[in-house]
Amino acid sequence: MAWIYLLIAGVFETAWAVGLKYSSGFTKFNASAFTAVTMVVSIYLLALALRVLPLGTGYAVWTGIGAVGTATLGIFLFDESPAPSRLFCIGLIVAGIIGLKFTAAK
Repeated sequence: MAWIYLLIAGVFETAWAVGLKYSSGFTKFNASAFTAVTMVVSIYLLALALRVLPLGTGYAVWTGIGAVGTATLGIFLFDESPAPSRLFCIGLIVAGIIGLKFTAAK
């Protein structure tokens, strides 16, 4: 169950990062409220996952999911570059997440 919490926490991390962009520095109320709520949910789910998972693994996977999700959504929502070199680097992060999953103690 911890890995499921961690996966969902990473999705919420992606959501709050994108919400942060839409909030324009917390000047737009609805986007700011969305960002705050998704931050709290993300941290809460991370905390639940860390009851079982090692700290280093859990935190690295959580930030990795957030980084990959945010970079991917940046390409689709904000017209960021989908250059092969960027996609390759995103792939390296995914490989790291998978590696941590399969080498975790629990």
